[in-house]
Amino acid sequence: MTLLDSAVWTAKISVGGWTDGGGAPLTVRDAATGAAIGEVGAATPAQVAEAATRAAAAQKHWAALMPAARAAVMRRAGDLFEQNADEIAAWIVRESGGTWLKARSEVLAAAAECREAAALPSHPNGEVIPSNKPRWSFSRRLPVGVVTVIAPFNYPLTLAIRSVAPALGLGNAVLLKPDPRTSVGGGVAIQRVFDEAGLPAGVLQTLTGGAEVGIAAVEAPEVRVISFTGSTAAGRRVGETAARLLKRAHLELGGNNAIVVLPGADVERAAASGAYGSFLHQGQICQSAGRHLVHEAQHDEYVAALARIADSLRVADPYTDHDAQMGPIIDDGQFSAVCGIVDSAVGEGAEVVTGGPSGQRFFRPTVLRGMTPDMLAWREEIFGPVAPVLAYRTLDEAVDLVNASEYGLSVSLLGDVGTAISVADRIVSGKVHINDQTVNDEANIPFGGVGASGNGARFGGATANLEAFTETQWLTVRAEMEANPWPVPVR
Repeated sequence: MTLLDSAVWTAKISVGGWTDGGGAPLTVRDAATGAAIGEVGAATPAQVAEAATRAAAAQKHWAALMPAARAAVMRRAGDLFEQNADEIAAWIVRESGGTWLKARSEVLAAAAECREAAALPSHPNGEVIPSNKPRWSFSRRLPVGVVTVIAPFNYPLTLAIRSVAPALGLGNAVLLKPDPRTSVGGGVAIQRVFDEAGLPAGVLQTLTGGAEVGIAAVEAPEVRVISFTGSTAAGRRVGETAARLLKRAHLELGGNNAIVVLPGADVERAAASGAYGSFLHQGQICQSAGRHLVHEAQHDEYVAALARIADSLRVADPYTDHDAQMGPIIDDGQFSAVCGIVDSAVGEGAEVVTGGPSGQRFFRPTVLRGMTPDMLAWREEIFGPVAPVLAYRTLDEAVDLVNASEYGLSVSLLGDVGTAISVADRIVSGKVHINDQTVNDEANIPFGGVGASGNGARFGGATANLEAFTETQWLTVRAEMEANPWPVPVR
């Protein structure tokens, strides 16, 4: 039996083990063709409640294990991701429409996340605090208990495992709610890996389904922390619900990220970075470059270079064409949204230099010039392979244009390093990359945005993960009970 043998999970959910979903099953579809390729179960709110109860009970036993035992499970999970890379990648390609290169990078990232998480059980998690009383005073980090992870379709495995793995490594139980469009690559695959790695039943449960499942997984009383990655609109709703229920919500949301080509930069190399930032995975990445700011002296040259690269890219069904560099937009709704934003830009006076729709769900990498800051295509996240280019005159103007966006996730500065450093100090963004494009992530770095892009770095790295998935407890110890418990003023 293979890891993702459909006999195990077809029409099922994971609630303490694989069981029939109570809702109408969800059809798994090929992003490029729309063809049905499988069927997953759909949980009901009642099943979510059952899963949360199971998770709370299982978490106590999981957290009580020796650190080495939890670390061993995380390491085995990392090995299993690598050993089953081709099988998992195939599902990611078909469900998300990503290329084989992109899918395999997700599997390798998942393995890395598990290995980073394997170090967390033995990571120092407290400190000695001076006290004005005759006692020892400590703080220590304890698991929050049950964590809900809600993940999107675009990088379904990466954006789920980066919360699942550290939450588990720190002794929590997890309820995983993947996007319905990528329930196998972003849900079933993770559950099956940890099943085989020896994770005790109930510590991780995968609840596939629609919005009602996500709502139930946020509102369940046992859940103390929600880790959400997705659109800004949906993230606001999750944050509002969490605040009402006095729960912590870690939100990684949309982005309208800027690439700033500094005066005198190598235009060809800058355009290569810009193309990767805008066109990777059809621009369906929260870190995608949605705004290209180029000094007026090099604007035309940059647009031409960017268009040449766009024209050279191979757009095809990546499942059948392994040389494809870009695949389809995830579904018809998103395809229509991208078309609408490009059409609005043209209606407002922009010019399509190259690109545009190319058959159902396929959209050629597109370069727009003649942009103004008030255009919809400049102001909003496109989530498609579109690169709007705008000329600036001064660095002050460029900084103001970057910071004018409500989003603050990732900014790229290309050119002279000294100039870039001075500009970086004035940029409001969760990440700034000098002489690198906007799409960057590693398992050991703090990841997050500000403004409409989220509520800070709560993903990646030991410090951020401890902040995200543990609570701080104060602990004191006296040699003997205090003789007079009434406080005596200190003068």
